Amino acid sequence: MLTKILIANRGEIACRVIRTARKLGYRTVAVYSQADANAPHVSLADEAVCIGPAAASESYLKVDALLDAARRTGANAIHPGYGFLSENAGFAQACADAGVTFIGPSPEAIRVMGDKAGAKKEMIKAGVPTAPGYLGADQNDDTLIAEAKRLGYPLLVKAVSGGGGRGMRLVHQDSELAQAITSARREAQSAFGDGTLMLERLVENGRHIEIQVFADGHGNAVYIGERDCTAQRRRQKVIEESPSPVVSPELRKAMGESAVLAAKAIKYQGAGTIEYIVDQELNYYFLEMNTRLQVEHPVTEMISGFDLVEWQLRVADGQPLPVTQDQITYTGHAIEARLYAEDPYSGFAPQTGPIAWWRPAAALYDGVRIDDGIREGGEVSPHYDPMVAKLIVHGRDRADAIRRLIATLDDAPLLGLKNNARFLRDLVDHGRFRAGTMTTTLIDQWQTDGEALLNKPQAPEDAWLLAAALFAARAAGGAAPSRTLRADSVTAYDLPLVHEGTRRTLRTRPDANGVVHVQPAPTEAAQALRLIDQGTDARGGLVRFELNDVQRKVLAVQLGTELHLVIDAATFVFTEASPWPDQNAAQDPSRALAPVAGTVAQVLVKPGDTVAEGQQLLSIEAMKMEMWLTAQAAGTIKAVHAKVGDQVQAKALLIDIELETNKD
Repeated sequence: MLTKILIANRGEIACRVIRTARKLGYRTVAVYSQADANAPHVSLADEAVCIGPAAASESYLKVDALLDAARRTGANAIHPGYGFLSENAGFAQACADAGVTFIGPSPEAIRVMGDKAGAKKEMIKAGVPTAPGYLGADQNDDTLIAEAKRLGYPLLVKAVSGGGGRGMRLVHQDSELAQAITSARREAQSAFGDGTLMLERLVENGRHIEIQVFADGHGNAVYIGERDCTAQRRRQKVIEESPSPVVSPELRKAMGESAVLAAKAIKYQGAGTIEYIVDQELNYYFLEMNTRLQVEHPVTEMISGFDLVEWQLRVADGQPLPVTQDQITYTGHAIEARLYAEDPYSGFAPQTGPIAWWRPAAALYDGVRIDDGIREGGEVSPHYDPMVAKLIVHGRDRADAIRRLIATLDDAPLLGLKNNARFLRDLVDHGRFRAGTMTTTLIDQWQTDGEALLNKPQAPEDAWLLAAALFAARAAGGAAPSRTLRADSVTAYDLPLVHEGTRRTLRTRPDANGVVHVQPAPTEAAQALRLIDQGTDARGGLVRFELNDVQRKVLAVQLGTELHLVIDAATFVFTEASPWPDQNAAQDPSRALAPVAGTVAQVLVKPGDTVAEGQQLLSIEAMKMEMWLTAQAAGTIKAVHAKVGDQVQAKALLIDIELETNKD
């Protein structure tokens, strides 16, 4: 019988499991790395144990440390969440050997389905359709290259272990293959401790549709609808929804029954997901089985009314499933958006830094759920996944859900570091998404094609006017420092503002009635902007103002010298320009700086090497992603200040380059 549950994870999934466990009366134990000492899941649990340093390999992936924490706290069950050790058969076996209930399937089921190549072979035996590929044990590079040429392009190089898109590379031609194999193998080894690869012919213009299955220890198994996870970037899911806009009741039944057969064939127990790729003719092919709870499980919960974590706990405690297949019904439409700490307008580069503003309660209306694992005042580190929260909505139909998600993204901004909120808003409002014609590679194609969706939003004129009015009003009231040199007796003055490298000078004149007269340009008339409410927080908050006889509300937060305005889920940052010249080292092509904090994974150059513009110099691994630093101009390497394995901070100087134009 379960009594106390240790959650072998972090972030939003740890908080999610703790909430359901508490609802059922179970005591909980959190584990945390030194980097997560102040994380929300730590304070949410009844007890907490530090299990090691920041690196996952020295904390969340250490089986002995997790079992020792369970022993010390008296926890007799472990919930693995997703990621980390959730699909590790060795961990499940170690739990069993220690007399601790692993809340998930048996070690054997994980072992069979965790090896993607082996799982695919099992599905072929069972008659489940699969895409062509190479599943052999020979991992020699020459063998993989030969098999890739036999299969043809495009194809996927995939890690046989793990999930979440880690250790996966899309290859379009021969010239990309060798690097893809090396990179995928290294990432898989780092993330899962297993660098074994397989090859799979890509089903072009396909949709990623998965079936939620659940089985107990009494021979019962059901499927709970499908989830459409087609909206992806770099093989990572961005938006998930249920039901799928392309799946008919007949197709749902066929895919669901096939998924249940697959689960029963391996005597599966607990929550699992059968993933399919569906082509343009709605033929479906088995991809893999995730032997754990999925990140996107909330959309299934929204349309079914079930708590899948509760089901996990009850099944692990020996109870049968609470319903039969014919008792499962679906209501409405649900969509989940993954909030990532990344910059969609710079190749989705991961971001790290302090969480200056995060108040999701403002967005929690009926039909809205936000699962997060962050708090205001905390920090997003480079050590873990860039997903920081999930925004989930439920509507009567798909149009309702889209509208509600857009409003939720507007009402729950994350400030302090760049994130993908505005991109998510634009994506669900895009014609292709609304029409249900997304494909798994469309966002990547948009990056290549220059789709407007991936152009950084520009601050509207009203944002400039409001920024000028707020800077002027706060400086006049002593609430914010001003860089503008002027005498106290001056009532009207030029205010130089900078936003995203654009500098504009607006003439401002505050009066005693809360009105700031702002002249956008010398040839334009001044506009009167009345500040009605500047927010209750010392840094600002929800500002209410009147412009052109219309009252509006905008979140405006002062963070140091920066004013952050949030409009339609986009954050526009304004600063008052300094009167002194700006020396921006980040623009100097002779100094290659780290784009983010992380670990140096590869160094391809040494002092004395000549490099061309755009040539790869070194790679940094952060948030389970690999990013390349490239030369911004041709020249010769003068010095390399980092080696493989070094931990570096964002903007750290890594390489000095003597530019060709500077040579004698």
